[in-house]
Amino acid sequence: MMVTVRLEDMDLEPGMRVLDLGCGRGRHLHALYWNDIPLDVVGLDLSHGEVKAAWEGFFELPPPEPASDQRSASVTAGDAGRLPFPDACFDRIICSEVLEHVPDPDLVLSEISRILKPGGLFIASVPRYWPEKICWSLSEGYQNTPGGHVRIFRSSQLRQSVEQQGFKRFARHWAHSLHSPYWWLQCALWDKREDSGLVNTYRKFLEWDLLQRPWLTRFLDWLLNPVMGKSVVMYFRKAS
Repeated sequence: MMVTVRLEDMDLEPGMRVLDLGCGRGRHLHALYWNDIPLDVVGLDLSHGEVKAAWEGFFELPPPEPASDQRSASVTAGDAGRLPFPDACFDRIICSEVLEHVPDPDLVLSEISRILKPGGLFIASVPRYWPEKICWSLSEGYQNTPGGHVRIFRSSQLRQSVEQQGFKRFARHWAHSLHSPYWWLQCALWDKREDSGLVNTYRKFLEWDLLQRPWLTRFLDWLLNPVMGKSVVMYFRKAS
């Protein structure tokens, strides 16, 4: 399971209610549910298909131990610009690789601020500026894919937008450096990517790395993330 956010930096406590906003197929949602701390996790995505896949993912692994843990999980389809939740109802909110897709990120950020409790944490990740800029430069198809990325964020721009909603950033890191060359390769061979031996070989390598997690690639990823990490991840605290 490819997790972008560091759960250990979220200061989680038993019983907290955590939202994975734009959960997709549930990579962070599932990681939160099966972590050692029992939580009430909620996933929301615009796509009904992704929500269905995220829900089905809960049945692919055995229940957490011990069985008495007070864990719960739910998923729903919804619009990030009109979130179907009351004010101040979540302790933590993750929004990973979502804001680059939405037409009005400031509206989404205002909704996040509305439903997050005072003092709560918000974690956002978006594609890093320069690796993403290379993708856009290499392929018009990449940047014009329906439902794809509609903007490239600079880290300073994202930080400013979030902090204008009453947040303060307290941590930042980069992630998935080994994925950057894969996307550059896809974009360079965009029209032939499905049949490209290079693209398919690199994809198989990433899938192997995700499953096996050998120490060498973990070390390389850690070493290269500050230089060429595909994603930038920022941690914010809402004012009390």
